[in-house]
Amino acid sequence: MSSTFGGLNTARTALWAQQRGMDVTGQNIANVNTVGYSRQRAELQSVGGNAVPALYAISDQVGGGVNADQVIRIRDAFLEGRAQTEGGATARLTVADDTLAQIEQAFREPGTTGIQAKLTAVFSAWSDVANHPNDQTTDGARTAVLQSTASLVAELRTTSTNLDKQWTQTRDSLTSLAQDVNAKAASIAGLNTAIKRATQAGLPVNELADKRDGLVLELSAAIGATSSPGDFGQVNVVVAGSTLVSGGSTTGLKVLGSLDLAGAGTDKPRFVTDPGGTPVAVGGTAGGKITALTDTIPRFQGQLDAVAQQIAVEFNTAHQAGYDKKGVAGEAMFDDGSGTLPVSTTAITAGNLTLRITDPAKLAAAAVGPGPTSDGSNAAAISKLQNASGGAATVYRQLIVSLGVEASVATSSLQTQTVIASQVDASRESVSGVNLDEEMTNMLQFQHAYSAAARMITTIDETLDVLINRTGRVGL
Repeated sequence: MSSTFGGLNTARTALWAQQRGMDVTGQNIANVNTVGYSRQRAELQSVGGNAVPALYAISDQVGGGVNADQVIRIRDAFLEGRAQTEGGATARLTVADDTLAQIEQAFREPGTTGIQAKLTAVFSAWSDVANHPNDQTTDGARTAVLQSTASLVAELRTTSTNLDKQWTQTRDSLTSLAQDVNAKAASIAGLNTAIKRATQAGLPVNELADKRDGLVLELSAAIGATSSPGDFGQVNVVVAGSTLVSGGSTTGLKVLGSLDLAGAGTDKPRFVTDPGGTPVAVGGTAGGKITALTDTIPRFQGQLDAVAQQIAVEFNTAHQAGYDKKGVAGEAMFDDGSGTLPVSTTAITAGNLTLRITDPAKLAAAAVGPGPTSDGSNAAAISKLQNASGGAATVYRQLIVSLGVEASVATSSLQTQTVIASQVDASRESVSGVNLDEEMTNMLQFQHAYSAAARMITTIDETLDVLINRTGRVGL
C-alpha cells in the first residue's frame, strides 16, 4: 500500500524537475548570441514505483515522480561532420582564389603598365627604326628601342620579384599556421581530459564540449581535420589518416621544405608529424597554401621565365642576323647578366634577363652588310615578330588567358562551395541554435507545470491537515 506521504515526494520531484527545466531555458536564452553555444534540454524521465521483493506479492504504488538529472546538448552528429568537411573545403578554395588574385595583380593585365604593353612598345619602336634606319641627328628611333626594351626587362623583373615575394610570404605564414594548429590541438586535448574527469564524476560538461567542438571546427578550416567520438565524451581528431588528438594526448605538426622559390622544386614545403616526421596531406587553409607553394606560384613563375627565354631567343637570333649602323654584324641583345659569351639562353629567367646593348648605333637594323648601309629590313623583320606563331608575344598572351580562366574557375568554385557551406551551417543552426520563440514556449510550459505541482503540494498539505488534526473529533 502506498505511503500516505508518497504524494508529497512525487510533487516535490515535479517541483524540482520543472525548476530544472526553467533553469536550462534561462541558460539557453542567456546564450542566444554566444558563438558556438549549443542549446540544452533537460531530459524529464518518470521514476517508477518500488518493486516488492516478495513471492506472489504486488505493489499498488503508481510511481515515484519525475527525474531531471540529465541535461543534454542538442546537436546532429551528421551535420557536425558535414560542417567540418565543408569548412575545410571552403578554406582551401579561399586560399586558391586569393592566390590567383594576387598573381593577377602581379601581372597587372590588361593595362598600360603590364608586360603586354611593354612588349608592344618594343615592337613599335623597332617598326619606327625600320622607317628611319639612318637617323644621323639624334638616333631618336634607336634610342626609343633601347628605352622600351629596358622598360620591358624591368617589368619582367618586377613581376618575377612580386611572384617571389608572394611565395615567400605564403611560406612564412605556414610556420605561424603550424604553431596555431599545435596550440589548438593542445587545448582540445586539455578539454578532453577535463570532460572525461567531469563525466566520470557525474558533473555537467556541456559548456566544455561546446568550447572543444568550436576548436575542432577551427582546426577543420585550418588543416582539414575531422573528429570522431571517443570514451567518456572525448573526441579524437584526425588529419588525412594521421591522429592529431587522441583523448588527452596530441601529436604536433611542423613544416619542412625550402624557404625560397628556387629550391621548391627539389625540396617542396610540406607538413610532417612532430615527432615522427611522417608526411601529412593537410587540407583547409594549410592545404591551399601548400598547393600554392608547390604548384600554382611555381607554375606561373616558370611560364614567365619561359616568356623571358623566348624573348631572348627570338630577339638574339633576329638581331644577330642583321648589321648595325656601322655595318658590323649584330650581337646578342640579351643574356642572363653574367656577360659570358656565347650567350646561353637556358640560364635566362624573368628575374635575371639583362639587356646587353646600351649604344643605339649597335642596333642591327639592316639586313645588308657588312659596311655602312641605310637598310632597315632587319628592324622590320624584328617588328613582325609580334605576330609570329609561337613567339614571345603569343606565349605571353596564352599565359595571361590561362591565368584568367584558372582564376575565374577558382572564383566560381569558391562561390559554389560558399553556398554549400552556408546551407550546412544553416542546418546546424536550426538544430543546435537557440530559438527565442521556442524557449519562451518552454518557459511557459515549465512555469505552468511548476504551478500545478505547487498546487498539488498545497492540496496534499490540506488533506494531511484534516487527517492529522481532525480525525476522531466528533461533534464539531
